[in-house]
Amino acid sequence: MAKRLLALLAVLVLVIAACGGDDDTTTTEAASDTTEAPEETTTTEEMVEETTTTEAMVEIGTEENPIQVLFVPSVSADEIVAGGELLDQTLEEATGLVFEVSVPASYAATVEELCAAPDRSMGFIPAQAYVLANDLCGVSIHLKAERFGYTEYWTQYVVPRDSELMSLDDLNGKTWAYPDPGSTSGFLVPSGELGAAGIEPGEGFEAGGHTGVARAIVNGEAEFGTQFFSPATDADRNSLWDGTDEGADVPADLLDACGPNDEGRLFCGDNYRINDARAGLSDEVPDVAQQVRILAISAPIPNDGVAFGPEFPEDVRQAIVDAISAFAADDPDGFATAFDAYSWDNVAATSDSDFDSIRAIVQELGIELGDL
Repeated sequence: MAKRLLALLAVLVLVIAACGGDDDTTTTEAASDTTEAPEETTTTEEMVEETTTTEAMVEIGTEENPIQVLFVPSVSADEIVAGGELLDQTLEEATGLVFEVSVPASYAATVEELCAAPDRSMGFIPAQAYVLANDLCGVSIHLKAERFGYTEYWTQYVVPRDSELMSLDDLNGKTWAYPDPGSTSGFLVPSGELGAAGIEPGEGFEAGGHTGVARAIVNGEAEFGTQFFSPATDADRNSLWDGTDEGADVPADLLDACGPNDEGRLFCGDNYRINDARAGLSDEVPDVAQQVRILAISAPIPNDGVAFGPEFPEDVRQAIVDAISAFAADDPDGFATAFDAYSWDNVAATSDSDFDSIRAIVQELGIELGDL
């Protein structure tokens, strides 16, 4: 519409100029029209500017320019994408926007993609990745996950079930398997805790995700590993953890009964569900709980959350945040299915200050994006 008005105005000016020599009346009218033209031009330019702004907003979340939804590769990409597609469908129905789900090759790549598309990217990222992304380009976080009633999680230090290692002090010089340098629970927090305790592990290596850490322990490739820990629950998803290191692992009288059920969930008996990272290997190694033991649990870590590029339109962002929150509240089973790979049950509001403890560790260790 604005373009047509500009074009009409241009034609009108040309017509007036062409008729200017006919008589005094035409000249007078032309002068009058010319005098009013600047006011009309200003109004038209404002309309063009408003139209351009509206068009830019509409472009976000279209088939030609979908919103990029990024997930970190903490578990199998196939599992993540499967859940992401369900989330994609739900968000599209709720907002009318178009989304495109992807799993970058690493935690660092996820941060880089968030910053590379600041006006159309959102990510489901852990605390360390968020802190680095916030520092790098101003990425903001607005929701964090709730798992089994907790808005925080922990690092679990794991060893072979028959290992003689009984405390963190025993890890000096021992081979360490961790998921990825960008993993908050798998690398950042244990690096900070072990360093603060004066414990120096031996050779360390990336195991390829949290499931890969359990696999490395089972295969005898590492003497200890670090993964995420979420407390065991009963069949109704009530926590069974007493908050101690000793209470984090399977009770001895249930250990022999551990294995995947018909739905592929790792249970010990009928009423003790393992929710920590070992469960990810149970389809491949059904007796993973019998082979991998929890040695110790870290201090709490804020759960991973939903972050947005620094130039993401505020109104669109709020619509997405509202849609995710409504999905969790109105369809908890569907939400749990969509986030099965990450074991999300719900979401809670969050802000940058919730991640200050992680920021302190990042700064203390001097970690930068290139270290991930």
